[in-house]
Amino acid sequence: MPRLMGIDVPGKKRIEYSLRYIHGIGPARAKMILEKTQIDPAKQADDLTAEEIRAIIAVIQENFRVEGDLRREVSQNIRRLISIGSYRGSRHRKGLPCRGQRTKTNARTRKGTKRTVGAVRDKAARAAIKDSASKA
Repeated sequence: MPRLMGIDVPGKKRIEYSLRYIHGIGPARAKMILEKTQIDPAKQADDLTAEEIRAIIAVIQENFRVEGDLRREVSQNIRRLISIGSYRGSRHRKGLPCRGQRTKTNARTRKGTKRTVGAVRDKAARAAIKDSASKA
């Protein structure tokens, strides 16, 4: 399992797919990195030589922002949006979608699990509510 940019990439996969385990590198960037270093994309990650690994790391460091730097930049951008009070910042603060998606029926990833409001589903809880209403 080779280690690139502080990440253990899977060794049994082709290098073009293994590079995608690094945050900030997707399919297009992985292909571009392999073209610049002239490494066969079909090669397994375990089969890379030390020179090839060094070449990949050099190309990534000089051309792309990845892993910690990228995560830090994204979080700073979100903090900036929140601090200036923009619409997108307020959506981030509330944990709702920021890019115009509907929220009436979908958006479960951002909103979390569904919480029923108003109706009590459990029979025991319903009976307890009836008892407290009749005493009042």
